[in-house]
Amino acid sequence: MKIVISSGHGKYVRGASGILDEVDEARRVVEEVAEQLRDGGVDVKVFHDDVSKSQNENLERIVDFHNAQGVHDLDVSVHFNAYTETSSPMGTECLYVTQAGLADLVAENIANISGLIDRGPKKRTDLYFLNQTFEASILIEVCFVDSDADADLYRDNFGEICGAIASTIAGKQLDDQHPPALARPSATLFRAQGKVSYFGGPNDKGVSADEGLAFIYDYDTAPWLFLDEQPAGTTGLARRLDAERVPYVACRWDYDVTPKEVLALPYPALVRAPSTGVEFLALPADWGPHEDTDRIADISPALMHKLGIETDDVVDVTYPAPLRRVIEHAKIRLNKQTI
Repeated sequence: MKIVISSGHGKYVRGASGILDEVDEARRVVEEVAEQLRDGGVDVKVFHDDVSKSQNENLERIVDFHNAQGVHDLDVSVHFNAYTETSSPMGTECLYVTQAGLADLVAENIANISGLIDRGPKKRTDLYFLNQTFEASILIEVCFVDSDADADLYRDNFGEICGAIASTIAGKQLDDQHPPALARPSATLFRAQGKVSYFGGPNDKGVSADEGLAFIYDYDTAPWLFLDEQPAGTTGLARRLDAERVPYVACRWDYDVTPKEVLALPYPALVRAPSTGVEFLALPADWGPHEDTDRIADISPALMHKLGIETDDVVDVTYPAPLRRVIEHAKIRLNKQTI
């Protein structure tokens, strides 16, 4: 995997300034993110503009660098936002033209790890960087330089914010505390389309209090799927699933084609809702639903909400998710710090 990342503006073409300085902080973020990506085995190219004297020259020089790096997977530009001096929190957001899913995850993961408000993904068709880079691209607005609250959260959580960005754009965890890199299935092993429902979590009274899961037998096998504590009055993993936060999926897997030990690995399926055009990555968590339901998948309420669908709407499920989609989405939420 190869990522090209640059800081916004330049040494002589300054960006926003307030409590924080956009150019200085964007460079810090880029360098830290790049270091974490390299430590995770990702090929990274970094650029800071120390030459340009005008905005147009600056934009062209940055984009020219990105486009000169040959074929790669993602272009990333790091910026900081500004509005008006305030003590109130303002938040983080990520801008895109084509990468809605990735932009959503980047903003969400930064927010969840730092406490910054999640302003979400913002589609922008008027930005030179997003329009002129050859490869898929995003522009991250880490926080607001003129917000006291944002500046405090950014300073207090600098390393964690950079880690969230790195893991998200890499499409994998880069921390030793997270699941190790394992051999990813290279071909499509499962594909189905049909009606969907939801399951799992403390509020799913259709699941017995002691019901387990088909191929995950204890919390430590996949802690990123579960609540930290077993819900009161239950003993089974099905009711411990973190249903309101984690995207997961159950299908009638053929264990001869997708063995249990493969499904338990941290590699996602791609779940798409044709009615909304939205797709997300989701980790296999169980076998089901029963054929009598006339449905092909059960998913978490969190995933159902993300897809914008309801029970008995139609979904497409592909396992494993095509690698290009994994790169585009960048990251499945694998634990509570990056979810």
